Amino acid sequence: MPAQSEQISVSNPYPDGFRHNWTKREILEFFDLPMMDLLFQAQTLHRKYFNPNKVQLSQLCSIKTGGCPEDCKYCPQSSRYTTDVEAERLMAVEKVLEGARNAKANGATRYCMGAAWRSPKGRDMAAVCDMIKGVRDLGLESCMTLGMLDEQQAATLKQAGLDYYNHNVDSSPEYYKEIITTRTYQDRLDTLENVRGAGINVCSGGIVGMGESKADRAGMLQTLANLPEHPGSVPINMLVQVEGTPLYGEGQMDPFDFIRTIAVARLLMPASYVRLSAGREAMNDEMQALCFMAGANSIFYGEKLLTTTNPMQNTDLDLFARLGISPESA
Repeated sequence: MPAQSEQISVSNPYPDGFRHNWTKREILEFFDLPMMDLLFQAQTLHRKYFNPNKVQLSQLCSIKTGGCPEDCKYCPQSSRYTTDVEAERLMAVEKVLEGARNAKANGATRYCMGAAWRSPKGRDMAAVCDMIKGVRDLGLESCMTLGMLDEQQAATLKQAGLDYYNHNVDSSPEYYKEIITTRTYQDRLDTLENVRGAGINVCSGGIVGMGESKADRAGMLQTLANLPEHPGSVPINMLVQVEGTPLYGEGQMDPFDFIRTIAVARLLMPASYVRLSAGREAMNDEMQALCFMAGANSIFYGEKLLTTTNPMQNTDLDLFARLGISPESA
């Protein structure tokens, strides 16, 4: 186990200067550090790559809601579960761009667009590409999450100018099958490989609080950190329990376990943006402050994520002011 005052070493043979061969045992040793030592190491490393008082703001828009054929046990958009989410058609391009203009006016620098698909269909790609081009024309970074992609689909999105593609691994390889059966873990890794191969930045993280073990959280981060390139953005979601989904009623996660997950993500992927994603509405100000101390430096901003609520914009800006944090400029 690393000594309590020891700093993480990034000495390794990889061209990008970061490790991609973490063992689960090493990662679990970080999880087991005393909290103050873990936070100290994570914050110290964070300051080597980022301004510690800047947070990147992303806004998320559901461009196609509900009706998804997958069986992800956490997701209210699955057609297999009875929830309050109603299936909707793909949004009109101009409606999406109206949301992007509002996001920029409110300080967001990245606009993320998500569709509840297993994978995009050919008939929808032209509209999706128009959305990407429109968002970029506004001076925002563009991000899409559309499900699985093959090589040609990834190339098409790259040609449209897509900056980031989000495709989470969700959990560890071992626990994944307890959450999803309609696509495999390898399916997710194949999509990430296609995205990287097309030259699009990868955005990939996971969800915690789904009943997984500490070893599963370590396994999820191991998968991400050992990719050929660290994801540019690593969203860490805390399960939002939605009535009608199989994970509704799952025990609440210990807040300190969530903060530890953020800190370990920062230690393993020093130059990646670590994003507080779903679940922030259930976090008090003190918990969010500790997450920023642990190395989180990006949030989803705005009062709604895909289908779940999020803290109001004024609430976030008020917390930033109290902490001496400001939004990162474009």
